[in-house]
Formats: sequence, C-alpha cells, structure tokens
Amino acid sequence: MIILASKSASRRAMLDAAGVEYEAVPADVDERALEAQLADAPPADVAIALAEAKALAVSQSRPGALVLGSDSLVAVEGKRFDKPSSRANAAEHLRFFSGKVLELHSAAALAGGSEIKWRHAANAVMQVRELSDSFIETYLEAEWPEVSYCVGVFRIEAIGVQLFDSIEGDQFTVLGMPLLPVLGALRDEGVLAK
Repeated sequence: MIILASKSASRRAMLDAAGVEYEAVPADVDERALEAQLADAPPADVAIALAEAKALAVSQSRPGALVLGSDSLVAVEGKRFDKPSSRANAAEHLRFFSGKVLELHSAAALAGGSEIKWRHAANAVMQVRELSDSFIETYLEAEWPEVSYCVGVFRIEAIGVQLFDSIEGDQFTVLGMPLLPVLGALRDEGVLAK
C-alpha cells in the first residue's frame, strides 16, 4: 500500500480504478510560495517541484511509507494559472482561455523517507473553443464550486469537456496525474505485481 499525498477526487478515482491500494493524506505545502520561488521555471519543472514537495511533506511524517505526490499546472500564452480563488476569478480565467491553447502539465513523484525515488511529468495540449459570456455563466452555474478545486477550471470527466475543440495527450494527464508511468514506478518499487 502507498500513501497518496493529495485530497484530489480525480487522483483517488484513478488509483481506485487501477486497483492500487492507498491511504489519502493531504500534504501541508504552501504551493503558492513554492511557485513564487520558481517564477521563471518552465511549468513542467514547477509541477514536478510541487509533486515532490507534497510527497516529501507526507513521507517525513510516515517513515517507511512510499508516498505519491502529484500536481498539475495550466499555462496559457506563457502565463501560469492556479485554481480559481472565487467564481468571479474562474470566469476571468475562462474568458482569458477562450479561443487559446491551454497547456496542462501533470507531474508525479514517489518519496520514501526524505528522498525522492522517482519523478515524471507529462503534458496535454488542449484547444479551448471560443467561449461566450452566456456559456461561461451557464457553465459556472452548473459546475461551481466543484471546479474551484481544479486548475484550468474544468473537470474533463464532467461538462468541462465542452470547453475544448481538441485535446492532445492522454486522459490520465488531463485528469491530473500521469497514471501509466506512476503504475510502472509502483511495479518497479514492488508495490504492484510485474
């Protein structure tokens, strides 16, 4: 069994569906402070740093446990976006995304004790369609507050799929964790059968 350093429902659902036994323990990490320190770093590097920080934060309180940390970042036109701080902020994000390419970077890291044993990042390129103000309002009426927990202001497994014209990248990356590489790392660590 592993520890998932996350409270993300989609990450838990992925591990559940894949048959991975885990305990979910949210990490106490100041994500915004870490992002500020890495202001000039590429988004994939920031996503990996956040995943590592989460895994390490939980593993230090759980000696001997293998801890999986994961994080996702959205970048549009070179600007990084966090989870929306309010419904009005979510609408601002969606208006900015409208008609543009959204890059979603998802990363995962495994920690044991005080060391990172494995890390991986993947990305998806998502073409956001032109979004009208009326669509944005209707969308947020249906999806708020659930999307307040989602970078990119969408749940692809729900009506968030309506935001996009096309998506390049695997479904797990879009859901917030590069699951296939994670499963390979768990096999390498002896958690899952080879």
